[in-house]
Amino acid sequence: MKTVIATKDAPAAVGPYSQAIATGDLLFCAGQIPLVPATGELVGNDITEQTRQVCENIKAVLAANGMTFANVVKSTVFLPDLADFAAMNEVYKQYFTEPYPARSTIGISALPRACRVEIEVIAAR
Repeated sequence: MKTVIATKDAPAAVGPYSQAIATGDLLFCAGQIPLVPATGELVGNDITEQTRQVCENIKAVLAANGMTFANVVKSTVFLPDLADFAAMNEVYKQYFTEPYPARSTIGISALPRACRVEIEVIAAR
């Protein structure tokens, strides 16, 4: 059985997907981009600011299911410019603490709204 997890504290889905799906002890979160939930607008153009907004959006989705970053077991980071990796990582480690989740970082050609980072996570109770 799956349960849709949705919160107004994270950007609303803009297509045929859910912010997150809970099933059993697992939560599968859709990728978050740096949109401000209240306005739906992209935050800045700086990788640091954008990564922070992405993490705040993830935090809100996790909280909607009674979870925190400590529950995250896997994350995937998408970066159109791998030169942003170090700066993204500096913000990332402010949200994810040891033991860190498994992670993949993937260089891609583009993201929605020409943003600089997208992160998706899987969390477990």
